[in-house]
Amino acid sequence: MPEQLDKAFDALKTYDWGVDPNVLKPIDEAINASHGNAAARKELEGRLIAVLKTEASRAAKDAVCRALKNIGTAAAVPALAALLADEKLSHMARYALERIPEPEAGQALREALPKAAAKLKIGIISSLGVRGEATALAPLQALLSDSDAAVASAAAHALGTIGSLEAAKALVAAKPSAGTKAALADASLECADSLSASGKKPAAKVVYEKLLASSPSKPVLAAATRGKQACAEK
Repeated sequence: MPEQLDKAFDALKTYDWGVDPNVLKPIDEAINASHGNAAARKELEGRLIAVLKTEASRAAKDAVCRALKNIGTAAAVPALAALLADEKLSHMARYALERIPEPEAGQALREALPKAAAKLKIGIISSLGVRGEATALAPLQALLSDSDAAVASAAAHALGTIGSLEAAKALVAAKPSAGTKAALADASLECADSLSASGKKPAAKVVYEKLLASSPSKPVLAAATRGKQACAEK
Protein backbone atom coordinates (compact mmCIF):
# COMPACT_ATOMS: atom_id res chain seq x y z
CA MET A 1 0.00 0.00 0.00
CA PRO A 2 2.75 2.59 0.77
CA GLU A 3 4.26 1.99 -2.66
CA GLN A 4 0.89 2.41 -4.37
CA LEU A 5 0.28 5.60 -2.42
CA ASP A 6 3.66 6.99 -3.44
CA LYS A 7 2.86 6.22 -7.08
CA ALA A 8 -0.46 8.03 -6.75
CA PHE A 9 1.23 11.14 -5.39
CA ASP A 10 3.82 10.92 -8.18
CA ALA A 11 0.92 10.71 -10.65
CA LEU A 12 -0.43 14.02 -9.36
CA LYS A 13 2.68 15.74 -10.75
CA THR A 14 1.53 15.07 -14.32
CA TYR A 15 -2.16 14.40 -13.75
CA ASP A 16 -4.58 16.24 -16.02
CA TRP A 17 -7.99 15.97 -17.61
CA GLY A 18 -8.30 12.80 -19.68
CA VAL A 19 -5.99 10.76 -17.47
CA ASP A 20 -7.57 7.72 -15.85
CA PRO A 21 -8.67 8.97 -12.39
CA ASN A 22 -8.07 5.50 -10.97
CA VAL A 23 -4.36 6.37 -10.76
CA LEU A 24 -5.31 8.53 -7.76
CA LYS A 25 -7.50 5.91 -6.12
CA PRO A 26 -4.82 4.88 -3.57
CA ILE A 27 -5.06 8.37 -2.07
CA ASP A 28 -8.78 8.00 -1.44
CA GLU A 29 -8.22 4.51 -0.07
CA ALA A 30 -5.52 5.79 2.27
CA ILE A 31 -7.82 8.54 3.53
CA ASN A 32 -10.60 6.03 4.20
CA ALA A 33 -8.17 3.71 5.97
CA SER A 34 -6.80 6.50 8.14
CA HIS A 35 -9.93 7.00 10.22
CA GLY A 36 -8.92 6.87 13.86
CA ASN A 37 -5.24 7.24 13.03
CA ALA A 38 -4.33 10.86 13.68
CA ALA A 39 -0.71 10.47 12.64
CA ALA A 40 -1.59 8.89 9.30
CA ARG A 41 -4.18 11.57 8.56
CA LYS A 42 -1.74 14.34 9.42
CA GLU A 43 0.86 12.87 7.07
CA LEU A 44 -1.65 12.51 4.24
CA GLU A 45 -2.90 16.04 4.75
CA GLY A 46 0.65 17.37 4.65
CA ARG A 47 1.38 15.62 1.37
CA LEU A 48 -1.83 16.97 -0.15
CA ILE A 49 -1.11 20.50 1.01
CA ALA A 50 2.33 20.28 -0.57
CA VAL A 51 0.75 19.57 -3.97
CA LEU A 52 -1.29 22.78 -3.78
CA LYS A 53 1.96 24.73 -3.45
CA THR A 54 3.41 23.31 -6.68
CA GLU A 55 2.75 24.02 -10.34
CA ALA A 56 0.50 20.95 -10.61
CA SER A 57 -2.36 21.16 -13.08
CA ARG A 58 -5.82 22.43 -12.28
CA ALA A 59 -7.11 18.87 -12.51
CA ALA A 60 -4.56 17.72 -9.93
CA LYS A 61 -5.36 20.56 -7.55
CA ASP A 62 -9.09 19.93 -7.97
CA ALA A 63 -8.48 16.33 -6.92
CA VAL A 64 -6.45 17.49 -3.94
CA CYS A 65 -9.21 19.88 -2.84
CA ARG A 66 -11.71 17.03 -3.00
CA ALA A 67 -9.43 14.97 -0.79
CA LEU A 68 -8.93 17.82 1.66
CA LYS A 69 -12.68 18.17 1.92
CA ASN A 70 -12.59 14.85 3.75
CA ILE A 71 -9.33 15.12 5.65
CA GLY A 72 -8.52 18.82 5.86
CA THR A 73 -7.89 20.63 9.14
CA ALA A 74 -6.78 24.13 10.05
CA ALA A 75 -3.36 23.20 8.67
CA ALA A 76 -4.79 23.08 5.14
CA VAL A 77 -6.52 26.46 5.35
CA PRO A 78 -3.64 28.73 4.22
CA ALA A 79 -2.99 26.70 1.07
CA LEU A 80 -6.69 26.57 0.24
CA ALA A 81 -7.18 30.25 1.01
CA ALA A 82 -4.42 31.10 -1.46
CA LEU A 83 -6.61 29.64 -4.23
CA LEU A 84 -9.73 31.66 -3.46
CA ALA A 85 -8.75 34.47 -5.82
CA ASP A 86 -7.99 32.04 -8.66
CA GLU A 87 -10.98 31.96 -11.00
CA LYS A 88 -10.22 28.38 -12.04
CA LEU A 89 -9.54 26.96 -8.59
CA SER A 90 -11.66 29.07 -6.27
CA HIS A 91 -14.71 26.81 -6.49
CA MET A 92 -12.90 23.67 -5.37
CA ALA A 93 -11.00 25.53 -2.66
CA ARG A 94 -14.31 26.80 -1.30
CA TYR A 95 -15.73 23.29 -1.51
CA ALA A 96 -13.00 22.10 0.83
CA LEU A 97 -13.16 25.09 3.17
CA GLU A 98 -16.92 24.71 3.55
CA ARG A 99 -16.36 21.33 5.17
CA ILE A 100 -13.39 22.06 7.40
CA PRO A 101 -15.00 22.67 10.79
CA GLU A 102 -12.22 24.74 12.33
CA PRO A 103 -12.86 28.51 12.64
CA GLU A 104 -9.77 29.24 10.54
CA ALA A 105 -11.69 28.06 7.46
CA GLY A 106 -14.49 30.53 8.06
CA GLN A 107 -12.00 33.28 8.76
CA ALA A 108 -10.22 32.61 5.46
CA LEU A 109 -13.48 32.90 3.52
CA ARG A 110 -14.46 36.04 5.40
CA GLU A 111 -11.09 37.70 4.78
CA ALA A 112 -11.23 36.84 1.08
CA LEU A 113 -14.64 38.48 0.69
CA PRO A 114 -13.66 42.15 0.27
CA LYS A 115 -10.78 41.32 -2.07
CA ALA A 116 -12.69 39.07 -4.47
CA ALA A 117 -14.06 40.05 -7.86
CA ALA A 118 -17.86 39.97 -8.06
CA LYS A 119 -18.03 36.57 -9.73
CA LEU A 120 -15.86 34.92 -7.08
CA LYS A 121 -17.40 36.97 -4.28
CA ILE A 122 -20.79 35.38 -4.94
CA GLY A 123 -19.31 31.94 -4.44
CA ILE A 124 -17.51 32.96 -1.25
CA ILE A 125 -20.75 34.41 0.11
CA SER A 126 -22.51 31.14 -0.65
CA SER A 127 -19.82 29.17 1.18
CA LEU A 128 -20.19 31.37 4.25
CA GLY A 129 -23.89 30.56 4.21
CA VAL A 130 -23.24 26.84 3.81
CA ARG A 131 -20.95 26.96 6.84
CA GLY A 132 -23.55 28.87 8.84
CA GLU A 133 -20.75 31.31 9.54
CA ALA A 134 -22.10 33.50 12.33
CA THR A 135 -18.91 35.60 12.35
CA ALA A 136 -19.74 36.79 8.81
CA LEU A 137 -23.10 38.35 9.69
CA ALA A 138 -21.84 41.94 9.64
CA PRO A 139 -20.16 41.80 6.21
CA LEU A 140 -23.08 39.85 4.78
CA GLN A 141 -25.52 42.44 6.07
CA ALA A 142 -23.43 45.20 4.51
CA LEU A 143 -23.55 43.39 1.18
CA LEU A 144 -27.36 43.41 1.18
CA SER A 145 -27.11 46.93 -0.21
CA ASP A 146 -24.33 46.19 -2.70
CA SER A 147 -24.77 47.90 -6.07
CA ASP A 148 -24.39 44.51 -7.78
CA ALA A 149 -27.79 42.85 -7.45
CA ALA A 150 -26.27 39.38 -7.81
CA VAL A 151 -23.92 40.01 -4.88
CA ALA A 152 -26.70 41.48 -2.74
CA SER A 153 -28.97 38.55 -3.58
CA ALA A 154 -26.25 36.06 -2.68
CA ALA A 155 -25.80 37.79 0.68
CA ALA A 156 -29.53 37.53 1.32
CA HIS A 157 -29.54 33.82 0.52
CA ALA A 158 -26.54 33.25 2.81
CA LEU A 159 -28.28 34.99 5.68
CA GLY A 160 -31.41 32.95 5.03
CA THR A 161 -29.35 29.77 5.17
CA ILE A 162 -27.68 30.83 8.43
CA GLY A 163 -31.18 31.35 9.82
CA SER A 164 -30.22 32.84 13.19
CA LEU A 165 -31.91 35.62 15.14
CA GLU A 166 -29.19 38.02 14.03
CA ALA A 167 -29.61 36.97 10.40
CA ALA A 168 -33.35 37.58 10.69
CA LYS A 169 -32.76 41.09 12.04
CA ALA A 170 -30.48 41.84 9.10
CA LEU A 171 -33.03 40.60 6.59
CA VAL A 172 -35.91 42.49 8.21
CA ALA A 173 -33.86 45.71 8.19
CA ALA A 174 -32.85 45.34 4.54
CA LYS A 175 -34.30 47.63 1.90
CA PRO A 176 -34.62 45.61 -1.31
CA SER A 177 -34.15 47.00 -4.77
CA ALA A 178 -36.11 45.77 -7.75
CA GLY A 179 -33.27 43.39 -8.51
CA THR A 180 -33.06 41.89 -5.04
CA LYS A 181 -36.70 41.81 -3.88
CA ALA A 182 -37.33 38.19 -4.88
CA ALA A 183 -34.08 36.93 -3.39
CA LEU A 184 -34.67 38.81 -0.15
CA ALA A 185 -38.19 37.39 0.11
CA ASP A 186 -37.00 33.83 -0.46
CA ALA A 187 -34.17 34.24 2.05
CA SER A 188 -36.51 35.79 4.62
CA LEU A 189 -38.91 32.88 4.27
CA GLU A 190 -36.10 30.38 4.72
CA CYS A 191 -34.85 32.21 7.78
CA ALA A 192 -38.33 32.54 9.30
CA ASP A 193 -39.08 28.88 8.70
CA SER A 194 -35.82 27.91 10.44
CA LEU A 195 -36.61 30.12 13.42
CA SER A 196 -40.13 28.75 13.68
CA ALA A 197 -38.92 25.15 13.47
CA SER A 198 -36.42 25.80 16.27
CA GLY A 199 -39.09 27.23 18.57
CA LYS A 200 -38.25 30.91 18.05
CA LYS A 201 -41.78 31.71 16.91
CA PRO A 202 -41.94 35.36 18.03
CA ALA A 203 -38.87 36.19 15.96
CA ALA A 204 -40.22 34.19 13.02
CA LYS A 205 -43.51 36.06 13.23
CA VAL A 206 -41.71 39.39 12.85
CA VAL A 207 -40.13 38.17 9.61
CA TYR A 208 -43.41 36.81 8.26
CA GLU A 209 -45.17 40.09 9.04
CA LYS A 210 -42.45 42.08 7.27
CA LEU A 211 -42.96 39.88 4.22
CA LEU A 212 -46.73 40.29 4.31
CA ALA A 213 -46.33 44.07 4.39
CA SER A 214 -44.00 44.13 1.39
CA SER A 215 -46.56 43.55 -1.39
CA PRO A 216 -45.20 40.03 -1.94
CA SER A 217 -45.77 37.70 -4.85
CA LYS A 218 -48.62 35.20 -4.50
CA PRO A 219 -46.33 32.28 -3.53
CA VAL A 220 -44.57 34.37 -0.89
CA LEU A 221 -47.90 35.72 0.37
CA ALA A 222 -49.24 32.20 0.79
CA ALA A 223 -46.09 30.91 2.48
CA ALA A 224 -45.79 33.86 4.84
CA THR A 225 -49.46 33.62 5.75
CA ARG A 226 -49.10 29.94 6.61
CA GLY A 227 -45.95 30.66 8.56
CA LYS A 228 -47.55 33.42 10.60
CA GLN A 229 -50.54 31.22 11.37
CA ALA A 230 -48.22 28.42 12.52
CA CYS A 231 -46.54 30.85 14.91
CA ALA A 232 -49.89 31.39 16.63
CA GLU A 233 -50.48 27.67 17.13
CA LYS A 234 -49.60 26.05 20.42
